[in-house]
Amino acid sequence: MFELLTGLGLALPAGLNAYIPLLIVALADRYTGLVHLAEPYDVLSSPPVIVILALLLLVELLADKIPLVDHVNDLIQSAVRPAAGAILLMASTEAVASINPVVAMLLGLIVSGSVHVAKSSFRPIVTATTGGLGNPVVSAAEDASAIGLSVIAIIAPILIAVVLLALAVLAVLVLRMRLQRAQT
Repeated sequence: MFELLTGLGLALPAGLNAYIPLLIVALADRYTGLVHLAEPYDVLSSPPVIVILALLLLVELLADKIPLVDHVNDLIQSAVRPAAGAILLMASTEAVASINPVVAMLLGLIVSGSVHVAKSSFRPIVTATTGGLGNPVVSAAEDASAIGLSVIAIIAPILIAVVLLALAVLAVLVLRMRLQRAQT
């Protein structure tokens, strides 16, 4: 069960920034005993892949802070972020024999893809309402959230259940508000 919560907790921030949870998992596998990636996922913690992930993260961090460039980046990341979430969830649930890898993949795609859609939908509003000045602030908050969620998922996966519950409640509230607005 904890492996599933870890996987879900890593798929969530992958929707904000694909490379933060991937790099954290790679480093945790390579340098700590907190994560053990089985084949074929252990390739993530190889030195060349860690360097590539770090470089991609640097590009993502810079691109995401610049108005309009961040929108192009979000478009490009529309395939990358859900894929990263799927990989992270599959890698985390490898030890759980009762979870079909295809189900884990789909769950990772849905979780990270949903977060990515929410982020991509919210960002143009930030750009329009702040003239682009809010983008670096929001991006930094997203990055901090991605780091925090990734670390929590690895160290205290049970807390991810609380985060998921809070996000589900928030989603229901937002849907209710939209439905009420549509009816009036």
